[in-house]
Amino acid sequence: MLPELIDIGANLTHDSFDSDRAAMMRRAHDAGVTRMIVTGSSVQGSLDALQLARTEPGRLYSTAGIHPHHASEFDDAARASLMELAVEEPVVAVGECGLDYFRNFSPREAQLAAFQAQLEIAAETALPVFLHQRDAHDDFVEVLEPMLPNLSRAVAHCFTGEHESLREYLAMGLWIGITGWICDERRGAHLHDIVSVIPDDRLLIESDAPYLLPRTIQPKPKSRRNEPAFLPEVLRVVAEARGQSEEHVARVTTQNAIAFFDLP
Repeated sequence: MLPELIDIGANLTHDSFDSDRAAMMRRAHDAGVTRMIVTGSSVQGSLDALQLARTEPGRLYSTAGIHPHHASEFDDAARASLMELAVEEPVVAVGECGLDYFRNFSPREAQLAAFQAQLEIAAETALPVFLHQRDAHDDFVEVLEPMLPNLSRAVAHCFTGEHESLREYLAMGLWIGITGWICDERRGAHLHDIVSVIPDDRLLIESDAPYLLPRTIQPKPKSRRNEPAFLPEVLRVVAEARGQSEEHVARVTTQNAIAFFDLP
């Protein structure tokens, strides 16, 4: 029997769960995923995440933030809303925030401003930061690095980068979140080769549900929707790639999640 698992990033308010959210939660529990952090990616999404977390106290927690895709929505009112959310008991991190130049759904200038502002909120509230970065490494580091002395902790959520960026993030003191991307033989093979570089005390695992269904999972689900119940497959592949037992990786990632989010 594996130790309990904690899913540090799941978009459980996504509409794909509207028809079976309670059943999905039961499946997660049956799979050993006892606690989950519900990701907030807009003001409304963060409110929704908080409300969902309140339905299962001690089992669900949430983040409050504005994803770079929604950075154009960031203004003084949004900042005030995030500050109000940050003091609510189930909220354990600021984010998902950062930069995404892969799609540029918001202009880069808006992304940079929203990212900086949310790092300031994290500094003011002493909450850790749940970070997103895609195709924006240099600007991401330029904004984040000067703020690190003011931040309690920061995790590179859904890390998909190469060896060089991993080493840089570790040198900066970041924690690293690994998703089912590592189970993708097409896009994630490089992660399989470098995940062992992450020290035991900086490793975290997450589903990023409903996205990133692990391609290695057997039998293959009928739906392409990912859910927290599949987190043990991420654990299995991470353990295999690190040359460690699943029990060991389960134990350290759970301990790390408790420490990172200051969970009771």
